[in-house]
Amino acid sequence: MIEIQAEGLVKSFDLEKKILDGLTFQIDQGERVGLLGKNGAGKTTLFKILTGEMDYDAGSVTIGQGRRMGLISQIPVYPEGFTVEDVLRTAFSRLQALAEEMEQLTARMAAGESGSEVLRRYGQLSERFEAFGGYDTDVAVNKVANGLSITRDMRSQLFESLSGGEKTRVNLGRLILEDTDILLLDEPTNHLDLHATEWLEDYISQFHGTVVAISHDRYFLDRVVKRVIEIENGKAEFYSGNYSFYAIEKERRYQERMRQYQKEQAKIEQLQEAADKLHLWAFMGNDALHKRAFSMEKRIERMRTTDKPTKVRKMDARFASTEFFGDEVLELKNVCKSFGEKTLFSNLNLKVEGGERIALIGDNGTGKSTLIKLIMGELYPDDGRIKTGPSVRAAYLPQIIHFENPQRNLVDTMLYAKKNITPQSARNRLAAYDFRGEDVFKSVSVLSGGEQSRLRLCMLMDEEINFLILDEPTNHLDIASREWIEEAVEAFDGTLLFVSHDRYFINRFATRIWELEGGTIRDYPMGFARYRSAKAEEQKTAPRHETPRPEEKAERPVRGNKAQAAARKQLVICEREIARSEEAIAALDREMEAAACDYEALGELLGKKEEAQAELEALYEKWEALSEEAQA
Repeated sequence: MIEIQAEGLVKSFDLEKKILDGLTFQIDQGERVGLLGKNGAGKTTLFKILTGEMDYDAGSVTIGQGRRMGLISQIPVYPEGFTVEDVLRTAFSRLQALAEEMEQLTARMAAGESGSEVLRRYGQLSERFEAFGGYDTDVAVNKVANGLSITRDMRSQLFESLSGGEKTRVNLGRLILEDTDILLLDEPTNHLDLHATEWLEDYISQFHGTVVAISHDRYFLDRVVKRVIEIENGKAEFYSGNYSFYAIEKERRYQERMRQYQKEQAKIEQLQEAADKLHLWAFMGNDALHKRAFSMEKRIERMRTTDKPTKVRKMDARFASTEFFGDEVLELKNVCKSFGEKTLFSNLNLKVEGGERIALIGDNGTGKSTLIKLIMGELYPDDGRIKTGPSVRAAYLPQIIHFENPQRNLVDTMLYAKKNITPQSARNRLAAYDFRGEDVFKSVSVLSGGEQSRLRLCMLMDEEINFLILDEPTNHLDIASREWIEEAVEAFDGTLLFVSHDRYFINRFATRIWELEGGTIRDYPMGFARYRSAKAEEQKTAPRHETPRPEEKAERPVRGNKAQAAARKQLVICEREIARSEEAIAALDREMEAAACDYEALGELLGKKEEAQAELEALYEKWEALSEEAQA
């Protein structure tokens, strides 16, 4: 059944350029589709057209009859005084209407009215109320709020007092609670921590409706989507797989088009050379050869059917690193920090050595950015000491970019920041970061969040450093910019400390994980894949402390039989095999990135990954069976 269909969709904001130029696609019921394209390609515009918020110039859009659509890119305006709890419960507006009518009928029956029509209507409403989950709304709200890290305290706050990221999170929760058939998600993971992102992925995997997601989170796309629609030059390109498949297939199509173009150009060059010779011989006395030459030139024009394929020009810039002398880069000794009555962390004792790559992770609000600011000297600890090595030269990219004078243009911003740079050198440097032409005379204040991050990086990379600190470096960047900064970080040979929720980024770079939770940091001297396996093992082996209800006696645990004990042993072995399989797939992903331009190697690696993925799926099925047997 078709859920969404667009035919020849055209939309332009000026006469010169059409942002959508004959866009045609179809999405069927239950599909999981990723909508990709560079910034400005028209992805969000398409979402606004689908919801009716924006009109289009030509073409047609058809939504399945009676299908309810929810969009997360926009945050509705709620009545003044609405709390977060009120906003979440607006998802049950239909149930509220049923409940109010039931209350009215109850009052009529209490007053002595007992006609068959009243009883019949009350029965109908009661059945619908139960079918729509009217008696389980509290359970649903609590489940979604816990999954998205919306705390009890936050639920009592005024919605208008929240930050932009918190509003997005609450609105996502409201959308999930609604009875929606089609979910349109525009960058849903931008303001979510790892816990909330993984919860959202699990929710989408169980959601029975259709999902269309715009996202730059490659890990999220790999786990969620089964098909990719890329908007390029106003039209749609289709890829029948997740993001990893899309990346490989896009490169394969580019190479194929380039070979076709080069083959065509070689033939054209050969025919043109022959036509030129015929013209020359015709001038030497054989006029009949002109006719053959003109015929050949017409054939050449008919052959010019393939445009030269193009790639987005990659930014070519690297961090200027300086040599590090000594072993110790950073030491935290008994560090404590509180704000009012809230203690973020206490008695932190950590050491960082040269060349380490550390990911600082944790839920939103646990104090990750605060710790980074303490290390950079922007804040001071309440107690304890932070010491950096004598030869350490640090550079810091904050989560929220701030410029002293945002009214200056890009060139002037560079000139004021770097006293020994000429205007031409500033423009050359900006060009390396994809700021070209008239763009360099834009005011900094009109740049997007991603462009401001790029400008700050442009200024940072000019400094010789050996300790790089990044706070959510990929948060506002598109996929091309994320890949560029990853290449720059890969080439940096100093020490790296970064805060990120981008699992792709963490998996690629982290050799050590700092998990900030419950006011302390747990140090995992391992990469992200091994860390996830270790956490899964901890959760399996951690004892469950369940408090018996007051009116019930705690039951004595029943000892399992031999079959259960054997299943538990096999379960542990299976989990280890799953961890090894996930690490192998992650290693293949890295090899595929390294061999991005080698089609034969990519094909071989893709085959290996498909085999590894099949083995992993089999292990998952085995784990489920063993888990059921162990818990029987």
